[in-house]
Amino acid sequence: MTTSQNPHLEALLQHDINQIKAKIREMARLDEQALNRALQAFLTRDRQLAYSVILRDQYVDELETELDQLCLEFILRHQPAAGHLRFVYAASKIIKELERIGDYAESVGRMVLQIRSIEMDVPTDLFTELASESIPMLHDAVNAFLEGNAEQAHATMAKETQVRQLRDALTTQLVEWRQQGLIPLEALSPLATIARRFERVMEQATNICEEALYSATGEYIKHRRGDGFRILFVDDANKCLSPMAEAIANHLGLDRLSFASCGVEIGNLDPIVARFLEGKGISTVSHAPTSLDQIAQPEQFQLVVALSKNAEKAIAFLPTKTLKLTWMVSDPSSLAGTLEDHEASFQRTFDDLSNHIHALAKAILDDDKEQSNGNR
Repeated sequence: MTTSQNPHLEALLQHDINQIKAKIREMARLDEQALNRALQAFLTRDRQLAYSVILRDQYVDELETELDQLCLEFILRHQPAAGHLRFVYAASKIIKELERIGDYAESVGRMVLQIRSIEMDVPTDLFTELASESIPMLHDAVNAFLEGNAEQAHATMAKETQVRQLRDALTTQLVEWRQQGLIPLEALSPLATIARRFERVMEQATNICEEALYSATGEYIKHRRGDGFRILFVDDANKCLSPMAEAIANHLGLDRLSFASCGVEIGNLDPIVARFLEGKGISTVSHAPTSLDQIAQPEQFQLVVALSKNAEKAIAFLPTKTLKLTWMVSDPSSLAGTLEDHEASFQRTFDDLSNHIHALAKAILDDDKEQSNGNR
């Protein structure tokens, strides 16, 4: 980093940097503590511990607000350049990642409350292993930033594949347990959410490593990973239309396209939706309820599809370079009754989504071929 010519200003600058670093370290410590408590609450079905995790998330939110103010004051007071500017820019990004991680711990706590009274007896080894890999990644990523350690950042990012493999193995196991009748349908989505939240900790840790590298070296490596086309489906609460669209699209198995879903707000996957899709041979086990504000780096989605009026309004605030579409599809989960009562409504919605998705996927892939042929 550059140094000031005035010893007093230099001392003030270092004081403010140290203050920001100390608050980030504290925020990360609270996140680690919350994640470990959330894991323990899950393993022991401890309701009180789950409530404690949920309640303590406010402390992380308070630190986010305090750090936002400190970063703003730092810029106004010091008008930083070069290394100092990279530091405060990276810090402002990392604060958001840490706030999201706090939300993930809270989400695990809420899932524990949902499943604690459900009778099931399944091994928890893979959950423990997944958490034991992702939580240390958070610690190491933050340390890499605070110490300006590019080597540690790279080493931490290298663990991404291992965590994804663990989560994939756990997802496969959940499907098998469901097929064997070891877990009821209503437990499937909460268990998948818990797995997904710990995987998301790894993803946020990787983002922090990228910011650490930028701060330490000036190397900006975001958005380099992969050359696929990413599509996000958005509805009101991520409990029917958007998870249906995500599941249908992922079931196509198209290598160049990847799909995700979220809601303007967060809700739980409708079990009737899961049962309907199961009947089609389409699994929803990997679905983890997500809200739009929990989507990290929405600019990495080339296309966002709104599936409701509320979603259409919400996605208007996403990055301008992101292509946005709206599909007006009826929501069969709004009807009272069982799946059998409304089988035709679910089938119509399924057909509508399938037709949209097939046409969209073909348009994207055909366009890629035309561009490829034109570049020869």
